[in-house]
Amino acid sequence: MPDQKRRRDVLKGIGVAGAAGLAGCSGGGGGSPDLLTVIGYPASGIQLFRDYYSASDGSEDILIPDGLQDAEMPGEVGNEMANVTGTAPAAGGPNQEAFEQLYQGTYDAAPGVFTSQSYDSAAALILANVAAGENSGTAIRDQLRRIANPGGTEYGPGEFLDAVEAAANGEDINYQGASSAVNFDENGDPASAAYSIWEFDGLEAESVAVNETQSFEGANPEGSGPSADESPGGFGREVSVGILLPETGDLASTGQPMIRAAELPVQQVNDSDLDLTVNAQFEDTSTSPDQGVSGAESLVSSGVPAVCGTASSGVNVPVCQETLIPNEAVGCSPSSTALSVTNLEDDDYIFRTAPSDRLQGRVMAQVASERLEAESVATLYVNNDYGQQLSERFSGVFADQYDGEVYDQISFNIGESSYSNVVEQALSSGN
Repeated sequence: MPDQKRRRDVLKGIGVAGAAGLAGCSGGGGGSPDLLTVIGYPASGIQLFRDYYSASDGSEDILIPDGLQDAEMPGEVGNEMANVTGTAPAAGGPNQEAFEQLYQGTYDAAPGVFTSQSYDSAAALILANVAAGENSGTAIRDQLRRIANPGGTEYGPGEFLDAVEAAANGEDINYQGASSAVNFDENGDPASAAYSIWEFDGLEAESVAVNETQSFEGANPEGSGPSADESPGGFGREVSVGILLPETGDLASTGQPMIRAAELPVQQVNDSDLDLTVNAQFEDTSTSPDQGVSGAESLVSSGVPAVCGTASSGVNVPVCQETLIPNEAVGCSPSSTALSVTNLEDDDYIFRTAPSDRLQGRVMAQVASERLEAESVATLYVNNDYGQQLSERFSGVFADQYDGEVYDQISFNIGESSYSNVVEQALSSGN
């Protein structure tokens, strides 16, 4: 069993600088890797970890990202998973506490991973629509940085209705979120983000144990990119927004609280006496690219100009390419983190409130080297954009900046009945 005290030492000095090449070198030497990195989603992860603990005594440290942050996983796996450390984008915005109180008061439950990003995504889309004065994807696109980036009066979740009223009056506003300051850079990505270092908290836990949260800023923390010069605003109209998140499928346990969070700003407006209403239309992606595209097409065909979603990058990329961008509809994902989202030829229609895996891969590499003291690693990753790109980014930084040895990067598919073969391949990859 790994030294638990060492694993809880305070992590310091994680930065964002330094591009790294892609690593995929297999066939190291010197026995099993010190560390396994597993990148995937809960439903498949449960079976993968069952197979891992059947094959191993758990002496290896394991590092996982947010995709596997599910407090119920140890109970489903039948192991406390005490050798697992996680990283995840956190609620580190200036109005985190206000959002947590709002979520807890509404649902009598603690918010989970990506819930703050979901609230911020829906809130920003509603504010941009109100500022635009029309249900037009292009007009909403042009207002997003105007309502989110610095330059206007600051409002957060606790003052959301005041922000809506100010936007309708054509005033300059600066939405300050729960997940971050919600300043969009030139790619539509967050210009700053927070990350938590966490562990599972037992077989019957209702939440994970977060050891610490740290904030990280990009090159331009105030954001940049094209923005409208003014806001037409206006009252007496219906604002349309779509919610395209996984209620079922491999990310259901994560997606359901995200859906509830995205519905909160809708409820705030509709329960108010403002002369505005919000029509929120929901579609379930089922964590499936085909279902995601079908849901997006349904939303767009019904006139939805902007969509809070999707969750996984394996769904978000085809949804953006096949539906949102061609139809000039805005997408703002609260949890799609793959690097490929940044590189989409999107004519500035695609945004996100979750940070790119370029940053998370950097954070994970430093956790692996400095917190877990690993010198060699093998990665197991879900076979889609999210898994492959995060594995490559992590491996590249671990090898190039921390002189670590990457024995192998091994893909696996969602929904397999057994992962014993890939687990065994990873455990023996240094032989």
